[in-house]
Amino acid sequence: MTEIRIHGRGGQGVVTAAELVALAAFFDGKEAQAFPNFGVERSGAPIESYVRISSREIKTREQVKNPEVLIIQDDSLISEKNIFSGCDKNTVTIINTSDEKKINKKYLPGNKNYFTNATEIALNIIGRNIVNTTILGAFAKNTKLVSLNSLKKAINEKFKEKGKEVINKNIKAITESYKN
Repeated sequence: MTEIRIHGRGGQGVVTAAELVALAAFFDGKEAQAFPNFGVERSGAPIESYVRISSREIKTREQVKNPEVLIIQDDSLISEKNIFSGCDKNTVTIINTSDEKKINKKYLPGNKNYFTNATEIALNIIGRNIVNTTILGAFAKNTKLVSLNSLKKAINEKFKEKGKEVINKNIKAITESYKN
């Protein structure tokens, strides 16, 4: 079983990102679960969500304490207390940042760190600073836990009521992030 923890801020679609990963894993023929961890949140407050992917039934329902993959949607969270809690040198980190040189590497748990400018991609393609879908392209490319095609299917399913334009922009953003 692979455990994933996603960090972002309220309003950035942290919960939706987890749901999309789980749905994509399902489309790839795997078992998956996604769930959030938040209390009384407000826009901009730190939020976490979790995903588990497995080839077998997943019975546990607890928070992800030792993630194999950590997705950070907002690089300002890197210096937050406990963001790397439970991580080790083998943890894969996917970080949205406009400048990986500004990331203080001493905070990072290991050497499996991948950076993407999901914000720039989202602004250019979607027209809004919504990185939750965009960063998943980098996640798929660097972890191989879900396929790009399954992510596209997940977006079609999750956003079908938002219309083709929203779907197409998000698919284009994920594809661009996957290529970079």
